[in-house]
Amino acid sequence: MIKTLALSYGEQYAVQEEAQRSKGDGRSSIHYPALFLFVGDKVAPAIGPVLDSCERKWDNAGGVMALHAVSGTKSEDTDRSKRGSDAGGKDRVLAMALPDMAGSDPRTVRHELYRKFHEDTRYLAEMNKVIRRLSNSIADYGRLYSSFDVIHLSIITRVDDPLNVLLPEITLLARAILSQSFKSVQTDLYALINEREQGDNFGYSSSVGLAFLRELDRMQATDYTFNAPLLVTEDGLSIPVSHGPSALFDLVYLLSDKNERGMMSAHGMDDNYEIISHISLLKNRVRPTSDQATGHGGYNNMTFKSGIRGSTGRQGYASAGFSGVRRPNVQIALAVLYHAFRRLAADMREGSPWTMRERQSLLGLDPDSLREHRAQLVPEKDGLSEMTGLMSHGRPSYNELKQLSLREAEQQLFDDGGEAYFRNNFVAESNRRVEGIHPLRGWRTLLTAQETATPAVTFYQLADWTADRDEGGSVLHALRQHMTGLRSALVSAQDELEDLYAESVERQPFQRVPLFDKRTVRNFIHYLFSAVYGKKYELLCMESELALCSRLESALEQLHVECVARVKAMETLEEELRITVMDSIGRTNETTGQNVMEYYRVVTEEVMKEIETRRGPGIFFSDKYMGSVSKLLEQGKEAVAERLIGICQREILTADPFALSFEEELLRRANVAAAYENRQVLSKEELFKRLYHNLEDSATINVRLFEYTQEHRHEEKYFFGDSASEFLRYAFGVDETTRIYRLGFVHEQRRSGVEKLNLMGGFHLEDLLYYRNGKVYYETYAQNGYQLHGVSEEQLPEMR
Repeated sequence: MIKTLALSYGEQYAVQEEAQRSKGDGRSSIHYPALFLFVGDKVAPAIGPVLDSCERKWDNAGGVMALHAVSGTKSEDTDRSKRGSDAGGKDRVLAMALPDMAGSDPRTVRHELYRKFHEDTRYLAEMNKVIRRLSNSIADYGRLYSSFDVIHLSIITRVDDPLNVLLPEITLLARAILSQSFKSVQTDLYALINEREQGDNFGYSSSVGLAFLRELDRMQATDYTFNAPLLVTEDGLSIPVSHGPSALFDLVYLLSDKNERGMMSAHGMDDNYEIISHISLLKNRVRPTSDQATGHGGYNNMTFKSGIRGSTGRQGYASAGFSGVRRPNVQIALAVLYHAFRRLAADMREGSPWTMRERQSLLGLDPDSLREHRAQLVPEKDGLSEMTGLMSHGRPSYNELKQLSLREAEQQLFDDGGEAYFRNNFVAESNRRVEGIHPLRGWRTLLTAQETATPAVTFYQLADWTADRDEGGSVLHALRQHMTGLRSALVSAQDELEDLYAESVERQPFQRVPLFDKRTVRNFIHYLFSAVYGKKYELLCMESELALCSRLESALEQLHVECVARVKAMETLEEELRITVMDSIGRTNETTGQNVMEYYRVVTEEVMKEIETRRGPGIFFSDKYMGSVSKLLEQGKEAVAERLIGICQREILTADPFALSFEEELLRRANVAAAYENRQVLSKEELFKRLYHNLEDSATINVRLFEYTQEHRHEEKYFFGDSASEFLRYAFGVDETTRIYRLGFVHEQRRSGVEKLNLMGGFHLEDLLYYRNGKVYYETYAQNGYQLHGVSEEQLPEMR
């Protein structure tokens, strides 16, 4: 629960920082409308990430529409889970049903899909309706775009998805309907190769993927033609759609989860989803007149196409790589939360020095307080005088009494009456008063108030004060020492009482009145109650104090248990926060995640000190901030974390040190340890060099090629960020005279980071290692009766 709460807070901070509107970050806008067409069931996981990336990058992404061509059984799921809506409530993601694949024989599934689609006109009719509805919806967003002359249609599919056997029909139908609203439809294909998921089905999956790539080679041939009655009117009339002779797609990007070094991407397919949105932006971006990147090699689609065509004139395929260096906002927020917690816990643990007398006085355990309590526990001593009114048994003479002991005389006079009276009127009342004392109740109220006072008394200190040890200022140990003294005094007083009881009446110092026997007896009775029961009264006072101390001892033990439990809860919370932030930092890049904990420990401490300087010591434990941590812990550790998260969001993360540009922040973070470990300070140039190489290494092209030589390779590289920043000025100057690739910028006024998109093209399908490895499976499955195509073998190009 703590991890979920902390990560949610970190992600919320990251989202706020991403927006950056208040800090000068600006997002790009696209010039023409954009439509993403996802073909197949297997491409469903790409829909959300691609659209989310557009939302983050594009100011006018609110008008971006998406269409999911999916098998009939899955279309309702797409409608329910993938749709979004604008203020007008129109669906942003529509499902378009294709023939159902459920229960299909893998040997013939692609062939049967193709056959069912062409034999059942219902699919085409429904597709016409959906695409027309989508086209009308796009028109509703006209105010968001600079021009409605062109629409950018990006088609995304998985190569091993059987539904892409219908890709030409889907593409040309969409283009035909969109052409009725737009002068031009620029169509690109993104074919995703997921090698990680092939698993046990690698042979069949490779065969399906190769079948699609073979069909793709046919679609991209310069002499490719297509003619079919794809347009369907509301009356069921069919209208033919023609294409060619020309390649079906303007550009085809092949993107795998295995890069050209043969390594699986740490981010899986996520980088490819980012690539799709970034390429879409690159080709369709509004370039402001004040664009500082002018003259720094902006993207030109015709130049790129020409560059990847090669000397033979055969159009090549493209791929890309993506990387980003940004402030690790999630990790920063988590580090601040952790260090703020540790700082507050340390303050609570340290507290202020309290003497033993001050500790005892606070809890009512000092001698003066105990005396006051004892006086309130026992009825007034004057009440003993009322015992003289007790009726005696018979009227023994003094001569009968004087030879007796005091105990015998009391028995002779009152039997057990005196003892019963004292027990009922003194002992019982004292016991009742002792039973009514509940120290912990009073302490809880007192200590809760003390926790927010200055100086504060915290449960960390109380756990120490109430510990069962004989040193270190334990009030529990001091109380037990006092109780030991009381018990010793009680034993002595009881012995004295027994000795007094054993003495004879004749030897007692009371007034005898000769010739007045009754008066003498009455004087003895007054003496008896004053001396003997006065001693019993003193004993009762000590017993009551001991009973009070026993209750105080139990309360201290319980208070210790409660405080230790709170301390352990805080320690557990600290460890959970530490694990959360360390796990999160561990998933960052070595450069961007460097020294996050060390640097933000210093920053957090400085910011918190500054707040205390302005608002006074102990401010973080006032009601406006943390308040009583004990009360929060009664609600659970989550309550403490939530309160501290609020403080971090309001008071710490909004401070000036968190408004630095990502280059400056990274430089300071890289050098945070230099002072106390005497390390060599990292220069700005060295940091930029690391960043540059980190971006380049992480933007490795996401496709694995076989014996692909440099002479066939056309590369273009683009930075997304503030082209006026120091880092991008450095990046533009690196290898300026020797570079063999085109370098450009997409200028965005941002302070939070920089991204890099590497484009590469000019290769052909037979250059793909995936193609070469899968070819043997494809041929084997085909020879064993698998029908992997919808069209006849004669219509397909030769395998290369």
